[in-house]
Amino acid sequence: MSGPVPVFGAATAAALVLGASACLALPALPPAWALVVSLATGAAAWGRGRAGLRLAGACLFGVALCGLHATHALSLRLPPDLARSDVVVAGRVVGLPTHEAQRTRFEFRVDDDAAPPALRGRLLRLSWFDDHGADPDARRLALEPGDRWRFTARVRAPRGLRNPGWIDSEKHAMARRVTAVGYLRTQAPMTRLDATGGVDRWRHRTAGRIDRVVGHETSRFVRALAVGDTRGLDELDWEALRATGLTHLVAISGFHVGMVGGAFALLAGGLWWCLPRLGRLVPRPQAAAVAALAAASVYAAAAGWELPTMRTVLMIAVVVVARLVRRRLQVADALAYAAIAVMLADPMAVLSAGFWLSFAGVAWLVWCLPDARALSPVRGLVAAQWVATLGLLPLTATLFGQASLAGPLANLVAIPWWSLVVVPLAVLGTGLEALHAGAGDWAWRLAAWAFAPSWRLFDRLAAAPFALWWLPAPHRLALPLALLAAFWLLLPRGVPGKGLAAVLWLPLLWPDRDLPRAGEAELVVLDVGQGLAVLVRTARHALLYDTGPAMPDGYDAGERVVVPALHALGVRRLDAIVVSHGDADHAGGFGAVQRRFAAPVVFAPQWDRVPGASPCLQGSAWQADGVAFRFLHPDVHFPPFRNPSSCVLRVETAYGAALLPGDVDAVVERLLVHRDAGALAAEVVVAAHHGSGGSSDPAFVAATGAGHALMSAGHGNRFGHPHAAALARWSHRGAATPGTAEGGALRVRLGRDGVRVTAGRERVRRLWDAARRPDPAAGG
Repeated sequence: MSGPVPVFGAATAAALVLGASACLALPALPPAWALVVSLATGAAAWGRGRAGLRLAGACLFGVALCGLHATHALSLRLPPDLARSDVVVAGRVVGLPTHEAQRTRFEFRVDDDAAPPALRGRLLRLSWFDDHGADPDARRLALEPGDRWRFTARVRAPRGLRNPGWIDSEKHAMARRVTAVGYLRTQAPMTRLDATGGVDRWRHRTAGRIDRVVGHETSRFVRALAVGDTRGLDELDWEALRATGLTHLVAISGFHVGMVGGAFALLAGGLWWCLPRLGRLVPRPQAAAVAALAAASVYAAAAGWELPTMRTVLMIAVVVVARLVRRRLQVADALAYAAIAVMLADPMAVLSAGFWLSFAGVAWLVWCLPDARALSPVRGLVAAQWVATLGLLPLTATLFGQASLAGPLANLVAIPWWSLVVVPLAVLGTGLEALHAGAGDWAWRLAAWAFAPSWRLFDRLAAAPFALWWLPAPHRLALPLALLAAFWLLLPRGVPGKGLAAVLWLPLLWPDRDLPRAGEAELVVLDVGQGLAVLVRTARHALLYDTGPAMPDGYDAGERVVVPALHALGVRRLDAIVVSHGDADHAGGFGAVQRRFAAPVVFAPQWDRVPGASPCLQGSAWQADGVAFRFLHPDVHFPPFRNPSSCVLRVETAYGAALLPGDVDAVVERLLVHRDAGALAAEVVVAAHHGSGGSSDPAFVAATGAGHALMSAGHGNRFGHPHAAALARWSHRGAATPGTAEGGALRVRLGRDGVRVTAGRERVRRLWDAARRPDPAAGG
């Protein structure tokens, strides 16, 4: 101690976290020399300063340390000259591979002497696809953690999609220090070298054994609770868990690790009580503490060392050290020491939602319930649930854009039943399996039997319309205001003004959606990769034109991109969906979108078999909030020519028009010009067929007179969209040609202030943005 603020305490831990968070909010990093100087200055002020200077020093130290980590992480990314190149690599599979119907996704650590220098020792995120039309490759399905392989992979730097919402794969790639992503070239030689052991290999095989011996559909949940393996949970499972607020109980959490540590502490204490002579060697309190730490560490390793489990192990380690040196320690101090340890080891942990939920959840409970032991079990559970729900609501709403209204009720049932019955059985089975193969089978079966009836109950609860409340992306000030409101409401009884605290929740729970006014329209061209999805909003209505790409039994942009983006934009319902044509890059996400929003009206070409769709015939028109919608193509006699038969939609506002032509080609474009060139006049056009060379006919471009031609195409796609010739034809007529590949989702406002186009990557600049790096291999 030196001064009123301890060197290592809650205040300095908060300052460290604040500094790291501030660093990662910067649009670009300072130079390395400035970070080194700041690190030294911050360390000096933190160690020798007093009060405010000490906190400022810790904050500066957090900024600099996080900046240096981020600089190193960004330097690991694949050099531009290796982008989309085929490289021969050797190394080992790390983590748990995810097997799907037609591909396997896995992480691969390259050997230090078996790859180009830029890849040696680096982490790759790869996919192994089956050949088109071939049976599943047995070698792919047999891939396990620890396997060592030599193969050829086509690699590129990590680059994700940028859309409204909280999903940011580029951020996660930086946090994981992923150098490149890519896929295996299965036609080239592939050799399995050997295999190594390890915890992940044991977890993988234990998960497989659970599937075999349980023989019930709930085995996927037993896997998650026993060894932290959530690969078996599909999107519907996660939807139900989010709706009921139970995600923290299914993945192995800090609470579960603490429970295992506590159980072994009791066992050690009982053993010392039965054998008093052991106390002469090691006192019973110290022995119990060491046993708790050892058991918690082993269980956390079995769970893959996720951040919540790491936080609990660190807290237990702090308590153990305090016991060994016979020093009293408060829970708040243990939490602060654990946070400081995490920040010193990896300050970029603040990018993880688990960091905030784990540490904030414990902090709220420690502050609000310091005498929880004095409460009865029922009152303690209810009080803890109230504190956790209210205290974590600002974070869950900001991080995930949702609030579980059914969560408090579901947790009152699930916490005691799952944590005191299901989890102990699953953990017992895992422990027995570690001692002898097959010894834990009966415990896993009992865990599945106990879990099944509760899951049926929660699955029904999740289907209730009130279960989950999706929230639009809030203003940046909404989070601190909501945290202040939660703090105010959780103050002791008698504190005045609690009714006024409810007002501070409004910016988070009821944010301004910035909807168009009457006669105006907004278009949002979502960044779905090589495909198309466009949201058209008026003052009170919403229409979705196309739903993004999807692969059979694989990636579905409707589920992964379109639905989350619509929620983040505050879309509560879709009044209509237009599927321009049946190709997978336009209609693939229809099922996922329709399952969530159940649009009452669906349009598609009459030849495409889209469920529940009416034909989008030329001349069909309607109005909404002063905005006119009209189909210009196809007519009733147009043949089923796939791309050329796309629905062409005109959106006309009081302040300008937009044209959405799907994938029509130059022949249809000339047909439209011949039929009614005046109907094509528009301020904004979504370029046909992703800007291919066979579209954007000069006569069509001239007829539109558009000032903005929007390109929806995947970065570096194999088709070379948008083609340089198509871009040149639009540019020759004076049109700007922003694209989703470079700018992310494009938002267009047709309003009284004119036409305004903004790109997602420009609206919020992030230091890990992959689009700001040169990529000479990108298609063009």
